[in-house]
Amino acid sequence: MQLDPQKVAEAREWLERASDDLREAEHDLTAAPPLVRGAVFHSQQAAEKAWKALLFWHDVPFRKTHDLRELGSVCTRLDGSLRGLADRAEDLTQFAWLFRYPGAPQAPPAEEAREALLVAREVYEAILARLPEEARP
Repeated sequence: MQLDPQKVAEAREWLERASDDLREAEHDLTAAPPLVRGAVFHSQQAAEKAWKALLFWHDVPFRKTHDLRELGSVCTRLDGSLRGLADRAEDLTQFAWLFRYPGAPQAPPAEEAREALLVAREVYEAILARLPEEARP
C-alpha cells in the first residue's frame, strides 16, 4: 500500500517533536538541582504531541488543547487497549500550565517529575507501535 508522503512527513514531525520534548525532560532532570518545572512541562508536551500524532494519522480532527483526558479519550476510541495508559497520562495535563508562571505552587518533587517522564515515554512508545514504520522518526 502506497502511503501519502505528506501525511507520513507530518505524522513523523509530530513524533519528532514529542521525542524532543522527552529529551528535554530527561535533560532537565540531569541538572543539579533538577529543573522539575521544565521536566514536567516537557513530559506533558511529549504525551500531548504523541496523542495528536495518532489522531492525525487516523484523520481524526482535534482542537488546540493541552487536555490529555480529552485527547486520550479520543485515542481510546481508535484503540481500546490504550485506555489504562490514557487514564494514567491524563494526570499530566496540569503540567502544561501549573508550574509555568510566577505565583504558581511550589515545584513538584523530582520523583514526581521522573514518574511523569515515564508515563510520557509510555505514551510515545505506544503510539510508535501503532503507526507504520515510515511515519516513525
